[in-house]
Amino acid sequence: MSEQQPPIPAPREPDKSELSDREREILAFEARWWKHAGSKEQAIRDTFELSSTRYYQILNALLDNPAALEHDPVLVGRLRRLRSTRARTRRR
Repeated sequence: MSEQQPPIPAPREPDKSELSDREREILAFEARWWKHAGSKEQAIRDTFELSSTRYYQILNALLDNPAALEHDPVLVGRLRRLRSTRARTRRR
C-alpha cells in the first residue's frame, strides 16, 4: 500500500496586513520632510533613489492600504484629505 502525500499548499500571497520597511520609511519621510531645507523632489531622490513621479505612485497606493492607516492613522488621514482636495481642485 502506498501512503497518500499531503497536498502541496498554494503559494502564499504577501501579507497586506503588514507594511514593508520601505513603506514605513515613506510614511516616516512624509511625516518629517517639511523639517528639511531644500526641494522635496531632491530629498526623494537622495533618500529613496526614485523619481518623484514613482515615489508619488507608491505613496498613493500606500494611502489606500489599510495597514498604513493602522500604522499611522493621523498622517494617512491627513494625506488622504490633501489628495482629495487636490483631486477636486484639478476637476474644476
